[in-house]
Amino acid sequence: MRHLLFRYLFLCCLCCGLGKIFAAGKVVSWQVPKGVELNDDFTVRIRPAEKTNWVSVPAYLVNVDEVRGTKHHVEHASMATFDFSEKVEIAVTYNKGKIDSARVRPLSYDIPFTIEGNTLQFSLEKPANLSVEVNGDIFHNLHLFANPLDTFKVDKKNPDLIYFGPGIHRFEGGEFRIPSGKTVYVAGGSVMMGRMLIENVHDVKLLGRGIIDPSVKMGIRIANSRNVYVEGLMATQCATGGSDSVTIRNVKVISYFGWGDGMNVFSSRNVLFDRVFCRTSDDCTTVYGTRLGFEGPSSNITMQNSTLWADVAHPIFIGIHGNVDKPEILENLNYVNIDILDHKEKQLNYQGCLAINAGDENLIRNVRFEDIRIENFRQGQLVNLRIFFNEKYCKAPGRGIENVVFKNVSYTGNRAEISVIEGYDAQRKVRNIRFENLRINGQIISDDMPGKPKWYHTGDMARIYVGPHVEGVSFLNTFEKEVI
Repeated sequence: MRHLLFRYLFLCCLCCGLGKIFAAGKVVSWQVPKGVELNDDFTVRIRPAEKTNWVSVPAYLVNVDEVRGTKHHVEHASMATFDFSEKVEIAVTYNKGKIDSARVRPLSYDIPFTIEGNTLQFSLEKPANLSVEVNGDIFHNLHLFANPLDTFKVDKKNPDLIYFGPGIHRFEGGEFRIPSGKTVYVAGGSVMMGRMLIENVHDVKLLGRGIIDPSVKMGIRIANSRNVYVEGLMATQCATGGSDSVTIRNVKVISYFGWGDGMNVFSSRNVLFDRVFCRTSDDCTTVYGTRLGFEGPSSNITMQNSTLWADVAHPIFIGIHGNVDKPEILENLNYVNIDILDHKEKQLNYQGCLAINAGDENLIRNVRFEDIRIENFRQGQLVNLRIFFNEKYCKAPGRGIENVVFKNVSYTGNRAEISVIEGYDAQRKVRNIRFENLRINGQIISDDMPGKPKWYHTGDMARIYVGPHVEGVSFLNTFEKEVI
């Protein structure tokens, strides 16, 4: 009798929508608050592997930016999110017609799927931030965020916990300021109708599975703070300025408006991005010095295990802004295990999936790009390393770029324009650039590669122009040595 009662209560909870939906303790989704816009392009269902009962996952409306020619157009895409443990099966039904073709990206995940009618089905064994695309349409796709189970234990009696439960939350002035020493938990099924500000504080956590309304610019802002941890939320942007010891984990940003940079870093140090997703209407992630009221250099910045999609501008951009009166150094910057899904930039001056443009007397040194997989982006360059002087954004060229390693970077595609490595003058050079196991459409580009004529520059084989005032560019193949 007790067993039957428990089962009845469980089903009641499942049907009534108390914010959270459970299925066999292995998958978790949330009800959408009344008044929040959904998109019915897709129907998403999930279930633990080898179970029979499906759980519906709501698909939110999110806006993305499509550039046609030189004009920007807002397009309506979808976003669904859930938590799970162990293996989960996913069924995505396309409600607009027949599925002629489909992709589940990043392609490096090599996720097999089946198509039956207008439903695509696949499984996952570990968390992933995905794009499901039908019939080649990348602007009306499904962003599918499969999170690990949220293990945070909510103790509402804890005076240092600020809890936002399922539902819509509005704030006076359109923003909520988090005090020092507080943990803010934004539960799944909650939508914050204002910015979350972490400013001039220390020892702060911002956690949960909630959403900051997709119309709110700079949904998360970290400024002049230290010891900050942000995890699990979705917003339009998440910038860090003038701060120290910041971790941003499993945060997703999608922007559609002008200057919609995703995860900027200004004048900060010891910043870690881990398992983030950025689809943006400007640079996905940047590192600058002095800028927008923040002063000083940036150092020890790492982005790892992440996915970047630049509908405009650069996926990764370093170095253009600084302080010409007190020249700064941007150093120890690491980008590891990253998938770049797209890059679209018509302006030649602002191209480059992996771009370092030293401006404003900046010296940029000790930068590592490792295990980067770049898919067939729409328009732009693979690499752009320049001592940069653009009067629109800079007061002076940079001092130099030194000690940059590209290790296990691969590009699969046919749309890349000519990459550029170029200094400025005899005093402002690009020095010590090493490409290790650079792979273009499966071929490793190296100084001793077979088939390269002796009179060719190695960069010619990768369509990389090495211009004046550049010293010490090498292309190595260490992969074969490692295998042996």
